[in-house]
Amino acid sequence: MSLSMILPMSAFALAASISPGPVNLVCLSCGTRYPIARGLVFVTGATLGFIALFVAVGLGLYSVLALMPGLDVALRWGGIAFLLYLSFRLVRDDGRLPEGESGTAPGFMTGALMQWLNPKAWLASASGIGAYVSGHDLGQLTVFAALYLPICWLSLGSWVYAGAFLRQYLDRPALLTTFNRVLAALLAASCAYLLLD
Repeated sequence: MSLSMILPMSAFALAASISPGPVNLVCLSCGTRYPIARGLVFVTGATLGFIALFVAVGLGLYSVLALMPGLDVALRWGGIAFLLYLSFRLVRDDGRLPEGESGTAPGFMTGALMQWLNPKAWLASASGIGAYVSGHDLGQLTVFAALYLPICWLSLGSWVYAGAFLRQYLDRPALLTTFNRVLAALLAASCAYLLLD
């Protein structure tokens, strides 16, 4: 594959991965509340979950969904329920930072599941494959997925590091509670996209 295709694929992957969305907001929240390593576990799950979704869409999953109209509705409502659950957890947070390794950070499976329920991930997969993969060219799909993997991981990881940077300014429970509620509102607002789609 030529460099003239690899560069646009990489630019698309970067724009889709680093732009704000539900998964990025959870990464930011992980960075403000937990050790960086715990946030990166979530990032790894989210990245591998996205790559699995991306490849599945490239192999025809999106076409199967079109043939089963009830399934896309179920995925939409599942995504809304999951995002509202995460929003609820942020709203209920008391703003006290966990000491050391205590506290329950979103883990690997949460990250992977979140991508499958994330409308941004479905849209990025379908539009990226539509733009850069000819027909069902497995070679192009493999190259695109191989490019996406490190770009997605580094992009999501940068949100965890941004949260860790903000942590020093949010060391008072009242400030962190406010920050968490803003993130919760943004996550809940992202459900509007699912309802309007």
